[in-house]
Amino acid sequence: MRFKLTILALALSIAPAFADEYPSRPITILVPYAAGGPTDTVARVTAQSMSKILGQPIIIENALGAGGTIATARAARSEPDGYTLLVHHIGISTAPTLYRHLSFDTKTAFAPIGLITNAPMTIIARSDLPPNTLKELIDYIHANGDKMTFGHAGLGAASQLCSMLFMTAVNKQILTVPYKGNAPVMNDLMAKQIDMTCDQTTNTTGPIGSKLVKGYAITTKTRLASMPDLPTADEAGLPGFEVSAWHGLYAPKGTPDAIVQKLTKALQAALRDPDLVKRFTDINTDPVTQEEATPKALKAKLDSEIDHWAPMINAQGQYAD
Repeated sequence: MRFKLTILALALSIAPAFADEYPSRPITILVPYAAGGPTDTVARVTAQSMSKILGQPIIIENALGAGGTIATARAARSEPDGYTLLVHHIGISTAPTLYRHLSFDTKTAFAPIGLITNAPMTIIARSDLPPNTLKELIDYIHANGDKMTFGHAGLGAASQLCSMLFMTAVNKQILTVPYKGNAPVMNDLMAKQIDMTCDQTTNTTGPIGSKLVKGYAITTKTRLASMPDLPTADEAGLPGFEVSAWHGLYAPKGTPDAIVQKLTKALQAALRDPDLVKRFTDINTDPVTQEEATPKALKAKLDSEIDHWAPMINAQGQYAD
């Protein structure tokens, strides 16, 4: 018994010392999506600021495939030592329903560190689609929806989730066309090969401003400063319609609390970094508040979003397997 107590005491004494030394080498952040995309950009901007605060390089590794579940699974089974982290967007909350044979339990596989940002979505269409307002678009969809196409960036992508929410809100199904990423969706929309999509402002602000696509609404409670003429969906005819591509930072379950706390403090400091704020502003997203950049807030967000999306995905019957 005395031997066991000695071992326990030794373990408890080592843990704080280890946390004090952390980080002593580079940290890797896994990103489930391609370089240059919105999630990758959020991860890289955040990592750059956190690296300055933590005093170690932070390496971004893009681990693509299976709607983001490959990177998520890798993160879940990584050593819980704070050296492998995950940045994921809203798609982490839909994976448990979309993918019914995951190798991890999304609600329990991670030690949440904090929310990072909320990226608004925009409802857009090809530039020559006849409707000019969201209300006109809804009427047009009810009359012509069977002949229309709705592009999205693939199963589990924010654009696919927004498409489901939109079709549920207008009570009309439209043929969905999945792509491998946001870029080909936008290319085909500008080329008038598909009719519409719903995508993050990080991808749509430029094409809307250049009139290469037609913007109908933004999916947040308030208008975007960079596009003041674009109404909110609520204002334009879809009361209560709201969705954003929120991003969070995660460590594997079992990561020592002291390390999680150090990472949370570094994240909070990074979100106050003027360089980060400017770069986020440039891509039309905002850092979350200090209260949201916490393990408690991210855990609550993840759990509530899993519960929110499950019935909608089940009703649509769009599964990966």
